[in-house]
Amino acid sequence: MAQKLQPTWDLDVIFPGQSSSEEFQHFVNEVSKEIEVLTEKVNHLNVNGHVEDWEEILENLETVTKKSREMGAFISCLSAQNVTDKQADIYVAKRAQIAAASSALTKIVDQKLGAITEANWNLLLEREAIKPLQFILQERRERAREQLSKNEEILISDLAVDGYHAWNQMYGTIVGNMKIEIEEDGEIQSYSVGQASNKLSTPDRKQREYIFRQISDAWKANEDLFGQTLNHLAGFRLETYKHYKWDNVLKEPLAINRMQEETLNTMWEAIVKHKPLFVEYLAQKASLLNLDKLSIFDVNAPIQSKVEKKSYDEGASFIVDQFRSFSPQMADFAQMAFEKRWIEAEDRPGKRPGGFCTSFPLSEQTRIFMTYSGTPSNIATLAHELGHGYHQHVMNKVNGLNQGYAMNVAETASTFAEMIVADASVKTAKTDEEKLTLLEDKVSRSVAFFMNIHARFLFEKQFYEERKQGMVSTERLNELMIEAQKEAYCESLSEYDPHFWASKLHFHITGVPFYNFPYTFGYLFSQGIYAYAKDYEGDFEEKYNALLRDTGRMTVEELAQKHLQVDLTQPDFWENAIGICKQDVQEFLELAKKLEK
Repeated sequence: MAQKLQPTWDLDVIFPGQSSSEEFQHFVNEVSKEIEVLTEKVNHLNVNGHVEDWEEILENLETVTKKSREMGAFISCLSAQNVTDKQADIYVAKRAQIAAASSALTKIVDQKLGAITEANWNLLLEREAIKPLQFILQERRERAREQLSKNEEILISDLAVDGYHAWNQMYGTIVGNMKIEIEEDGEIQSYSVGQASNKLSTPDRKQREYIFRQISDAWKANEDLFGQTLNHLAGFRLETYKHYKWDNVLKEPLAINRMQEETLNTMWEAIVKHKPLFVEYLAQKASLLNLDKLSIFDVNAPIQSKVEKKSYDEGASFIVDQFRSFSPQMADFAQMAFEKRWIEAEDRPGKRPGGFCTSFPLSEQTRIFMTYSGTPSNIATLAHELGHGYHQHVMNKVNGLNQGYAMNVAETASTFAEMIVADASVKTAKTDEEKLTLLEDKVSRSVAFFMNIHARFLFEKQFYEERKQGMVSTERLNELMIEAQKEAYCESLSEYDPHFWASKLHFHITGVPFYNFPYTFGYLFSQGIYAYAKDYEGDFEEKYNALLRDTGRMTVEELAQKHLQVDLTQPDFWENAIGICKQDVQEFLELAKKLEK
């Protein structure tokens, strides 16, 4: 990558003209019409008629699914790159309407699948064109048995547009309008939430605390609004669960993640068992920063006074080089993403905070969104999102109906990519000081998954239990958040963040409930895969790609058994994966004590 890279993405190659694209407007109308036509066709389908009719329906459904994802991805890009784009807001609302129609179509298809006689079902599964879809079709057939009537399901989907998804859109609107005022060099500067959050990585603790207070004040000023969005989207979700007769709030997220509750509980139990060593790490980090205890805003603080930053080009080269040491195919993909401008990384106002990777299945492209300021954390985020992109890249030739892999295994590819970069960085460190910094960065990620994510999980679980009884006040939301953080961090911090429930977008996402534990699963699953790769004799790159291609057509337990020969409901796998993380902590503690002498 000799030429200078541009840190802005190219959307025109997909639909020219950004949000004013006539071609995209036509495509949106086309998607809407095709869903309508297919819905009519499915409604008139004789479920026990010719199996060839089902083949045609499923082929059409794959096409519509890919087009819907293409449309949704483009809208996500438009709304993220410029929060003041009014036309993008209109498209976001339109996407919700089309998603409701698509959801209704899916439910009708599922109900029809559920109505097929056992004899005809077996005949259908024997068809050559259908065999690759057996898992997903069986899953949908079983899901149909829990559904309400067709009209009730359609009504829920229709009401969700303004009664459910709109609360997520409202959250985005409020955050997009928020400004964080920070005094710099005697002048007040106004920043977006994303820009201000990037400044929390400053090594200057006074400045870090000042920025944290300014951001916290902004969330507090809007807490009543965020309390409304969170309570109402949760209320809609719980009311829906009541009609399905689901009492366990984890039933839906576990089903979405194709995961047993036994696996989830075993994972958390293993993490809690090994937290004491990570508490020791937090205490050592406090010592390095000349503090008695870390505050919540110190947890991710750099341990050196000067944070080395890399330009966008340097960060890109670093990532590609580290990927190549493990997987030439992953490196080639990353290089292509940089050179073809699939990444929006420019540090400018008006962008949505956070980062994501979205896929265009028809174009067989991905787009990555983040705000890059050159910090090690930014490079880790970029590697993480490229991991998502690579996952989709190897899935491009898989049937579109089998591309619906769950969030937990999606996070496996991303954290695996992040790990490659981090591990190689530590090994190539030139000095003990540099090595300590890189080790700290690795361990801080473990802390994020074992403590920060655990706090989110604990908070959300308790919040939903209390929300069953009625609205939860903002004061109580703040209390629940602090209680969850204290438990997750083993009360090792001097101060917590009561408004984290408001500042974290993931709590307000309507597409996926409990947008937390899949991150930790993905992190530890990738640790286990990484350990497996280092001991594997043979071409692990192809074995890894095969695992990724299966992520949309197996439960996670089946996936682990087939490709890694392990049982995820037992503690052994999790203990081994955490053991790899603990090795980093031990090395960090030993090196820190050596340098303190």
